[in-house]
Amino acid sequence: MRGRFLHRYAALAAVILSVVLVYPVRALTPSKSDTEVLTTKQSTAFRAWFVYIVDQQISQGPSPRWTQRDCAGLVRFAAMQALREHNAPWLKANGLHDAANASRLPPELDLDARQRTLAERWTRIDGSVGAYASASALVLRNSNFVSRDVNEALPGDLLFFDQGDDQHLMIWLDRYIAYHTGTVTPTDNGLRAVPVSDLMQWKDSRWQPFDGNPNFVGIFRFNFLTP
Repeated sequence: MRGRFLHRYAALAAVILSVVLVYPVRALTPSKSDTEVLTTKQSTAFRAWFVYIVDQQISQGPSPRWTQRDCAGLVRFAAMQALREHNAPWLKANGLHDAANASRLPPELDLDARQRTLAERWTRIDGSVGAYASASALVLRNSNFVSRDVNEALPGDLLFFDQGDDQHLMIWLDRYIAYHTGTVTPTDNGLRAVPVSDLMQWKDSRWQPFDGNPNFVGIFRFNFLTP
C-alpha cells in the first residue's frame, strides 16, 4: 500500500514539475483582471515594502501579527502587510512610527480597495480562494515562472524547492535570501538570512538554487506584479 502511494505521489510530482518547466505555470495560474494587476510603479513600491517587511522580521524578530510561522506563512504575511495602507496606526503597530524609521520607509502604494485585498484572496490548489495558501499553491496558482537562473531574480521573487515529501519557499532579497525553517523553539525563531554565494555552495546540495539541481523548481513572481 505504501509503495503504491509513493509511486502515485512521485508520478503526480513529476507531472507538476513538467508543467512548471514546459509551460511556465501559466496553465495552472489564474490570470488577474487588468484592474487588479499592479502597475510598474505600484509593483516597484510593493517589492520595496515586501522586502522591507521580511527584512524587519529578520533584524527585529517576528511580529506578533505573524502567527503562521513557516516558509509560506512568511510570504503571506509580508505580502499582506506590503499591501496595507501604511498609515500612522500601522506604523505604530509595527514599531516604525519614529522619525528615524519613517525616513527609511519605501514609497507608499497608491492602491484601490480591491488591490489591497489581493493577499487575502490567494487561489489554492483546489481552486478555492482565501487568506491561506500552501507553498505549492503560492507558486503554482498565484505566481508565474521566471527562470531557474538566479541572475534573473528580482527582490521579492520566490525560490521554490520540491524535496518530494515537502515543498519549501525562500525569498530573494537581492543582498541575501530569507526563509523560515518551519520550526520554532524557545531559542530559535526559525528565521534565516543566507548570502546567495553561501547558498550556492550549501553542503546539502538539494538546496542549491541552480539549474542542475532537480530539487530546485525555479524562481517565481507574483502574478499581480508588473513585470
